Amino acid sequence: MSLISVDQTITLAMSVTDRHASAKWYQSMLGFELLYHADGAGWSEIRTNTPGVVIGFGEHTKPAPGNCVPVFGIADLDAARQKLEQAEVTFDGETDVVEGMVKTATFYDPDGNALMLAQDLTAGNG
Repeated sequence: MSLISVDQTITLAMSVTDRHASAKWYQSMLGFELLYHADGAGWSEIRTNTPGVVIGFGEHTKPAPGNCVPVFGIADLDAARQKLEQAEVTFDGETDVVEGMVKTATFYDPDGNALMLAQDLTAGNG
């Protein structure tokens, strides 16, 4: 039995210099669908052709090449984080909250690879 149970969604979070341009590129080159641009949060998402998998673009002035963080959906991030911390999993700082949108926490596997948990806080989900 696993320590926590993630849902059946995954977001691949990538750093980009221009979220709008990146979304257009993925739409025209790969046929993915724009879900939304959250300009106030500096975040955009596109739906891939794989059920339950989206790509999220975080805008940064100097993104790290090859930077991609798998983000796993979770119903109760606080409870999951507590269980992982009790198992000595290392987190990167505090949990981030964008009110009415999402709660996220970055953590690391034994080799230092970044992973993230995300709890949906939109209407009816948080």
